[in-house]
Amino acid sequence: MAHPTDVRGSGVPLLPGVSALDNAVWAALDGPHAHLADRHGRAARYRPQTYAFAALADPADPAAWVDLHTLVGPGTTVRVKPVERVPDGWEVLGEGEGVQLVDTALRAEPAPEAVRLGPDDVPEILDLVARTRPGPFLRRTVGMGTYLGIRHQGRLVAMAGERLRLPGWTEISAVCTDPAHRGRGLATRLVRAVAAGVRDRGDTPFLHAAAGNTPAIRLYESLGFTLRRRSRIVQVRSPGTTGAGRALGVMTRSAGRTPVRPAAADGGR
Repeated sequence: MAHPTDVRGSGVPLLPGVSALDNAVWAALDGPHAHLADRHGRAARYRPQTYAFAALADPADPAAWVDLHTLVGPGTTVRVKPVERVPDGWEVLGEGEGVQLVDTALRAEPAPEAVRLGPDDVPEILDLVARTRPGPFLRRTVGMGTYLGIRHQGRLVAMAGERLRLPGWTEISAVCTDPAHRGRGLATRLVRAVAAGVRDRGDTPFLHAAAGNTPAIRLYESLGFTLRRRSRIVQVRSPGTTGAGRALGVMTRSAGRTPVRPAAADGGR
């Protein structure tokens, strides 16, 4: 995949470790989010109700797929990104394309009206997510990092927070605004506020969006994010026989499967 940009939020050239961004889910599970991971060898996944993705140390390595099969068991559905090839024996149930953007000129600043959200707020968060569809958000996702919200007359109407955390980088995610409250800049204020916290601990913000979510991408670019790469996301079912992964080869899967909605941030303003 081509990298249209190679700069950090401060304008400093990317460090050698920037390759972690190319496999961000693995870099998180193998690093700062290791405490949230179930792992076997070169495969890992977030624990149930945290984040619906698994990851491979090297998605092109057949042995890593064998480890994933051992980890999840036969006949299990998982999402993996980025993936260009899927081993024979794994059924591709759906696929989609996501984009990754990195902070190159974002103005980060606190939002005085924002409140921190926690486990007690999960029912309200899930209600907002159901109404705005910013991407996967489960009952334990709030434990992945700091989530901020804005309330109107006591009701949660906008939020944004941190999802993947890898060495030197933190993903801003779950950016969403109740349709009745869009046009007030709530999403912008929350993105800047979450980014301020990310910057305070020395990380650089980045985010993901569905490649087709043009409004969200335009919003993030206007805030100072720059498109870095595109990647394929797949939803697959593991081979249905215990130990079947040991015989897996690697082959290119054809397109035309059911689209997978990437774990993407929403562009609600």
